[in-house]
Amino acid sequence: MGKCCCFTGHRRIPERETALLRARLDKFLPQLFEMGYDTFLAGGALGFDTMAELAVIRLQHRLPVELHLILPCPQQAEHWSRADRSMYADILLMADRVTYAAAQYERGCMHKRNRMLVEESSACVCYFSHTGGGTGYTVKYAREKGLRIFNLAR
Repeated sequence: MGKCCCFTGHRRIPERETALLRARLDKFLPQLFEMGYDTFLAGGALGFDTMAELAVIRLQHRLPVELHLILPCPQQAEHWSRADRSMYADILLMADRVTYAAAQYERGCMHKRNRMLVEESSACVCYFSHTGGGTGYTVKYAREKGLRIFNLAR
């Protein structure tokens, strides 16, 4: 196994940026593979996580990369829309590995998931355009742990 790279990003991405961000991911992930990254870790959240997971799945048709999901708990998508739950279920089936931070929802399981993503990685690809929230925490933690940070929001 080569090097691991995690994803973190905002759940809400402006509509005008989604196509551009998808193109950035599709262009950047093969470059990461060339740098030795062949395992991609994602947290299964809506927004950037989902976009990144789908980009890795597309890349798997061309390159030997793996998608590992580190999820907060099995109930993560319980209150999502039917369409979002369906996409989430498809991504779970296509992932090479699924790990849960907690056996059921509990206070702090999202935070634990974010730390696990960082602790298993040496790089972090993010969509980070404003401070605060889980993305802000995760990017700060990744910097503290010495990960290379690639922000696709810039």
